[in-house]
Amino acid sequence: MNFLKMKNNMSALSIIAGVIILLSVSSLKAQDKDPVILTVAGEEITKSEFLNVYQKNNVNGEVIDRKSLEEYMELYINFRLKVREAESLGMDTMQSFINELAGYRKQLAQPYLIDEKMNRTLLEEAYNRKKEDIRASHLLIKVDKTATPDDTLAAYKKVMSIRKQAIKGEDFGMLAEKHSDDLSARDRDVEGRKIKGNKGDLGYFTVFDMVYPFETGAYNTKVGEVSMPVRSDFGYHLIKVTDRKPALGRVQVAHILVQVPAGASQADSITMKAKVTQAYDKLKNGEDFAAVAKEFSDDKSTATKGGVLPWFGANRMIPEFIREVSKLGQIGEISQPFSSSFGWHIVKLLDRKEIGTFDDNLTELKQNLSRSDRAKKSEDALVSRIKDEYKFTQNQKAKNEFYKVVNDSVFSGKWNASQAAGLEKNMFTIGRRGYSQQDFAQWLATHQRQITPENIPAFVDRMFNTFVTEKLLEYEDSQLEGKYPEFKSLMQEYRDGILLFELTEDMIWSRASKDTVGLENYYEANKNNYMWGERADVSFYTLKSSDKKLIDNLKSSIKKGLTNTELLEMFNNDSTTLLTLDQQKLEKGENQDVDSMMWKKGEMKDSLNNASVVITHINDVIAPEPKKLNEARGIVTANYQDFLEKEWIKELRNKYPYKVNQEVLSSIN
Repeated sequence: MNFLKMKNNMSALSIIAGVIILLSVSSLKAQDKDPVILTVAGEEITKSEFLNVYQKNNVNGEVIDRKSLEEYMELYINFRLKVREAESLGMDTMQSFINELAGYRKQLAQPYLIDEKMNRTLLEEAYNRKKEDIRASHLLIKVDKTATPDDTLAAYKKVMSIRKQAIKGEDFGMLAEKHSDDLSARDRDVEGRKIKGNKGDLGYFTVFDMVYPFETGAYNTKVGEVSMPVRSDFGYHLIKVTDRKPALGRVQVAHILVQVPAGASQADSITMKAKVTQAYDKLKNGEDFAAVAKEFSDDKSTATKGGVLPWFGANRMIPEFIREVSKLGQIGEISQPFSSSFGWHIVKLLDRKEIGTFDDNLTELKQNLSRSDRAKKSEDALVSRIKDEYKFTQNQKAKNEFYKVVNDSVFSGKWNASQAAGLEKNMFTIGRRGYSQQDFAQWLATHQRQITPENIPAFVDRMFNTFVTEKLLEYEDSQLEGKYPEFKSLMQEYRDGILLFELTEDMIWSRASKDTVGLENYYEANKNNYMWGERADVSFYTLKSSDKKLIDNLKSSIKKGLTNTELLEMFNNDSTTLLTLDQQKLEKGENQDVDSMMWKKGEMKDSLNNASVVITHINDVIAPEPKKLNEARGIVTANYQDFLEKEWIKELRNKYPYKVNQEVLSSIN
């Protein structure tokens, strides 16, 4: 393996992955009829283990043959020897190695610490919702997620009372303006500016635009209906769905805005409508949209750009805008003028990106899911499975005893675990692992922070549930190697790969770059391996003139043997530069003009280029000779690294005993 190439072109993780592909270690261990094929420094590798490694590396699916097996065996021996050397040097006990491996393990464990069935359900649900845009209004009655049962009940009764009024036909927008704790529902002053209330209208939105409970409530409500109260971390919501339509996807449009200023009179409104009608008439008559936008649009930030807006989705524009854009079916289609609170608009559809298939969206859906509050459902499903699998049991009385030892100091981050002194009971058991009241007390003390005071029993219950979930996931994490052979194998691969990378860095890569004396000695001993071919020492003279006398004068001066300095002084002065030159040593194939010459000392060729002439002169023909170290440093360094590795392998093979069971190797078909 060319580790230099890997180092120069890949990250450490990529290098480790490359090592894994070539020299991965199976987790399969010796079984009754699985003979040992190789022993390295006391470590036994079975036939099935070696075959698994070989076949994993045989990416082209070639038929197993004796030669390839033997060649791979040699590589595998070298790999095991290097790992053994790293272990003997204690590299596997260094904190930097432990931390790095732990970081990789955390990443590798993530796919095993999710509930695949629930995740798939959530991904499919999200995709199905993405296919539809919803417009809805809401009314919020705030209640903290940690509120007491009495406060929660009071909020629920209040929101149900308002719902009854909406069901009886009272205007939902008026109810939101009057009762909603979402301040955007009402007109308000913000930093001296009058902001008009939306009466609860949220416009259009789609999946992942809202918190999950609200999103679910909206998608489960029919157009024109008012939902039952929906609980989120903000409180209780009533949701009235006012429109549902196929997803807009993402679009790019150009627009013309004729703005109606605040406080405009009826006459002003008539004038603005006449202006937008005039613009629309021009468009109907075939005039260019960009030109009309520049002439009529009051959106000065886009008017000079043809009215073009950035790409957007359904949740990025006012609902009137989204509704009209959604009606445009063909690229290039132009809407009729329509009004909004901003004024009059005309829109031209420039491009559209449909939402695509489930597979098209899968990567983005997974990313959004991991950041969404709905990921808690996947975690809850996993926790439930873990409880069932490992026979989780809980001592409710042991938890309830904390109601008496936790006080309000915990809300300022000052509660001390010593206040739970004397509590020693087991609180819950997972598998063979039990967690005591003291375990919870220590955990609670380290996880407390300044928060708004709440009901003590409710707080203890919430924190205990978090503690249980954390410990269950930790327990499942600790079982991964035993439950999943492929995970154990992968961890072994990463472990050995990191060790191999670090050791090779120390023994080969860094050494080759720092050992200048060794590199020079290697070069001197092998410099005839780094030869130049026959080269021409060539001068290129560029004369900025087509005057024949000047050209002939230059040629004559070159033939006479004038130096480059003399030539430059002859043709140039402080105000004029007629002559420039470039001198190079070239092998065959590097310059077509030079290749076409006879390669004789003193040979000259000229070529016209517009108002200039280029004279090519062969100063000398140089016989093949070794390259200097600075001319071949890259390849010399690479070869020196290969040399160092071969010498290192010899040392390791002398240092550690190894033995191949040829009979077992020969038994592989």
